[in-house]
Amino acid sequence: MIRPSSLAVFLALGFSFGPGNAVSVENSATAIFAGGCFWCIEADMEKLPGVIAAESGYTAGKKLNPTYEQVSAGGTGHTEAIRVTYDPAKVNYSQLVEYFWRHIDPTVKDKQFCDSGSQYRSGIYWQNDDERKVAESSRDTLLANGKFKTIHTEIVAATKFYPAEDYHQDYYKKNPIRYTYYRQGCGRDQRVEELWGKK
Repeated sequence: MIRPSSLAVFLALGFSFGPGNAVSVENSATAIFAGGCFWCIEADMEKLPGVIAAESGYTAGKKLNPTYEQVSAGGTGHTEAIRVTYDPAKVNYSQLVEYFWRHIDPTVKDKQFCDSGSQYRSGIYWQNDDERKVAESSRDTLLANGKFKTIHTEIVAATKFYPAEDYHQDYYKKNPIRYTYYRQGCGRDQRVEELWGKK
């Protein structure tokens, strides 16, 4: 919880707080990605310098105002995703995309690590034509250099992003033991290392 005195400092610096406790800053930008379990990809992206915050949520489906229970059961068309708020003066969209690739398994369809189903598919959801070009070029480069024969990560126009319930936000900070147990049990880091090498 942020103390009143701390809140005053944040507001004075131009920070604001939106749905899902996401933090934004003046002249910030957003990017939307899906990389399987949103707890994990949120934690990964928040480690990148220049990223202000990552917010867990749902996107790319048809159902309005989906809940975690509905999305995780499948059938909504949504995938677990994150909306990244970042400072373009410190990290650009191309760098975000390159970093994102190296924290997922793009070789599998409708799956990420131990989670299966279209609700765990990976994706890059562009919000303008410049982002589309960056994402497609990055994917094409991976294919051209022989890194992968096939990439199943979808690259499509962003649709409405629905923030996940509050208890999912910053799950890795709120529940570090459960989070670590899940991540290790899922074999996420081992598979990423197989694909991309040691960080």
